[in-house]
Amino acid sequence: MNKSNIELDSETLNVVSQTFKALSDPTRLRILHLLFNGEFSVNDIAENLGLLQSTVSHQLRLLKSLRLVKFRREGTTIYYSHDDQHVIDILQQTIQHTKHS
Repeated sequence: MNKSNIELDSETLNVVSQTFKALSDPTRLRILHLLFNGEFSVNDIAENLGLLQSTVSHQLRLLKSLRLVKFRREGTTIYYSHDDQHVIDILQQTIQHTKHS
């Protein structure tokens, strides 16, 4: 049996739970999946996914608060990308698990 050395205190448990809640939303999953391919502005994300800019901004705010996405400013434009490889790994493994027969 594989034992984890990571302590599961109440704060960690809460953040993990909030992360899985965030990942359970189809719109947020679509945004994260797009961000696997690189950086995008809010307008680019909205255009690529056929969403309203306000919807994208709202979802990005939540994803950013959970450190699932990060951003950088270039002039007046803000570009978003996935925060780290862990986010990609979680989603890729879940997608592979779902498609596993």
